[in-house]
Amino acid sequence: MGSEGTELEVPVNAVGRRVSCDGERATIRYVGPVPPTSGLWLGVEWDNPERGKHDGSHNGVQHFTCSHPTGGSFVRPAKVTFGVDFLTAVQQVYLIDPDAVLSENVSVSCRKLDWAGVKERSFQKLQSVVLSGFEVNGPGAAGEIRKTLYNVCWLDLSGTLLSRWEDVAAITEQLDKLEGLQLHRNRLTLPSEPSVHSQAFCNLKTLALNQCQLTWPQILKCATMWPQLEELILEANNITELQRPEGVLQSLKSLNLANNPLVEDTLLSISALNRLENLNLSTTGISVIRFEDAAPGEKTVMFPALTSLNLNNNNITEWFVVDELAKLSSLVRFSCQGNRLLSKDGNPNTARQMVIAKLEQLVFLNNCTIISDERRGAELDYIKMFGEEWLKAGGPGQPNADFIKQHPCYQKLIDKYGAPDESELKKPQPFALKNQLISKPRLFLNLSLAHYAASSNLFLFSSPPEITFLFPNDSDRKPIEKKLPGRIWNFVLSFPKNFSFFLSNSGSFLLCSLYGCSESQGAPPPNAEGSCS
Repeated sequence: MGSEGTELEVPVNAVGRRVSCDGERATIRYVGPVPPTSGLWLGVEWDNPERGKHDGSHNGVQHFTCSHPTGGSFVRPAKVTFGVDFLTAVQQVYLIDPDAVLSENVSVSCRKLDWAGVKERSFQKLQSVVLSGFEVNGPGAAGEIRKTLYNVCWLDLSGTLLSRWEDVAAITEQLDKLEGLQLHRNRLTLPSEPSVHSQAFCNLKTLALNQCQLTWPQILKCATMWPQLEELILEANNITELQRPEGVLQSLKSLNLANNPLVEDTLLSISALNRLENLNLSTTGISVIRFEDAAPGEKTVMFPALTSLNLNNNNITEWFVVDELAKLSSLVRFSCQGNRLLSKDGNPNTARQMVIAKLEQLVFLNNCTIISDERRGAELDYIKMFGEEWLKAGGPGQPNADFIKQHPCYQKLIDKYGAPDESELKKPQPFALKNQLISKPRLFLNLSLAHYAASSNLFLFSSPPEITFLFPNDSDRKPIEKKLPGRIWNFVLSFPKNFSFFLSNSGSFLLCSLYGCSESQGAPPPNAEGSCS
């Protein structure tokens, strides 16, 4: 720690202020001397603890504390920037030289301003203001924002130097039409009386607060400021235990809690949000969800309006969790990629069928529409797949309680399609390439491969291919063979990354799936020269 530095005037209220230093964000925790050195020092806690050196102590003296043992540093005032007020930042980003020749679209500071249809190129016409990463520290002169930016309905203040919710409110209260606010990567101290600022956010419908180190109790405390909020985005915060929102967030329609380490036992605390339609719980560590107020096959009163649920990349391994989700009265869209929900044969296509069969109201699964033929096929296969168990459990009479618990949808499927004939019963097949290649229509190309680029999934062929369409599910339909015109030589094919293919030593190319939403089809055969999925 050196002893030299140019002294600059430090604001009286510097402690708690946000600053920028060499492109990194930090919060001032201490202002004063650090013996035995001379001069004034600022003790800062970095947003990125790897940027720091200590916990706020020097030579055995604790000058300030940090949440991380290496999150602190001492820096000279000349090294930091306290930022500028809101309107100054707007001018720096959006101000255009009036003498310049302007086209309809003007690029300023790497931001493209769309002036199409605007008669006067002025701040008053702006409806969206993006100041993400700029060093905004406060509202500036009272009333000036309202005079200058009265049409703004969307505002992005992510990664700024704002340090208090009061400062945010002082900006938004002057934007009467504001409906969307983005505040990612800010560190904002909570207001002492949040409800006092409700008028500043009275029209706000969408609020995004990713990576703000917020807890759920802090969110509930602040929520009195957002009386009309419909969408709340809280990815990657410090949210663990959820508590029931009492008198707040009652207008919420969409809640994103992705990438928070949730305590799953507290999840039902938010189930009384009666207007909630969309819930994102991806990458939250959830393994179990139970609605114990409803018996198998019945509907729960919890999450009454929930139509969309994202459980991607969690620890769900048990099929009873899907059965529990069938109790949701409004669910039509569900995502569960990145979980180890396995069918008996290990085939991901079978697992997809099982989810569809268990969730009778589902319209979208993993962002793919469930067409009527797919649903019918999934439900019929489910009947056959577990028909033998059904017969052993009591069959047409009264299946035992264990079977009903494991397959609460089975009786409804029987009522819909009729009981399975013993000749139709499906025995689980081992997961093998030959089993998956006959599940859907296939395309086979016999060709000479000249070049394959794995990074872009591009194929260059040196001769026209012979194409054969196979119909393995229709024994009466003969393969169709086609040869492309001779003029098509040295051509390129490109396929999406989630398509699977195998390249044999003979140069043949086999596309394993013609469905963009299919899962990876497994490992290539031993003689494959290349593969991608």
